[in-house]
Amino acid sequence: MKIVILSRNKNLYSTKRLKEEGEARGHQIDIIDTLHCYMDITSSRPTVRYQGEELPVYDALIPRIGASVTFYGTAVARQFEVMGTFNINESVAISRSRDKLRSMQLLSRKGIGMPRTGFASKPDNIKDLIKNVGGAPVVIKLLEGTQGIGVVLAETAKTAESIIEAFMGIKANILVQEFIKEAGGADIRCLVIGGKVVAAMKRQGAEGEFRSNLHRGGSAVVVKLTKIERETAINAAKIMGLNFCGVDLLRSESGPKVMEVNSSPGLEGIETATGKNIAAMVYEFLEKNMKTDHSNKTRGRG
Repeated sequence: MKIVILSRNKNLYSTKRLKEEGEARGHQIDIIDTLHCYMDITSSRPTVRYQGEELPVYDALIPRIGASVTFYGTAVARQFEVMGTFNINESVAISRSRDKLRSMQLLSRKGIGMPRTGFASKPDNIKDLIKNVGGAPVVIKLLEGTQGIGVVLAETAKTAESIIEAFMGIKANILVQEFIKEAGGADIRCLVIGGKVVAAMKRQGAEGEFRSNLHRGGSAVVVKLTKIERETAINAAKIMGLNFCGVDLLRSESGPKVMEVNSSPGLEGIETATGKNIAAMVYEFLEKNMKTDHSNKTRGRG
């Protein structure tokens, strides 16, 4: 089968693993730079062009779209979808998960556990905004932040007020969340494929660091999930409409709290920690679900 990977960097671990595994299974794998694609949006014959040539109609698409190019990347993915290509993560689902506020609102509506969260543009009473999420310490996040960038822990109410005022001074959109102290600077990454948790690891932040991102010096070990943690991860992925994603949980005294649902989860950390061949599982899902006659239809939920 002909499969395309949308990625800005063919040398990234995840991109290379997906290409290697796909070719080992007998598929034709093309890596296409998302931003160098351009589209011919023509009635009845939509196409994607790349380096001066029309791309073929692929059987399946694996989007590895970075947060900084979400708008254009999802537009390219959507063009492949209207051509009948099976997209493992539909463009609308990627957009839904990338909007931190929207995703939290959707998860909240479905009763998924999450840290108490506040959002405001110009609150008349910043003290009340902080108090409403449980008071200091609080976590303040830029809506557009990724990989721990733009995430600040304010340990006192006065510090929190100053940070919020500073962000509002530059017209930044922020979330204010309760700090889950008992998590101890650790979170759990659940890898979900096709509605099943196929792997999970506990990520521990470096000493003195409340963020658990591995590229910030954190460590990862395999972890056994509880039944409710597994169900929470599966339900969060389903609500976002993602077939392949990472769901990040915090362990709290009142149960698991979803921090984020990542539509382009990295493979290196979780394959290393668990010893599992996640890339192979991605192709197993594709081989089982895609239609090679290009009659694939998107679910397109809003």
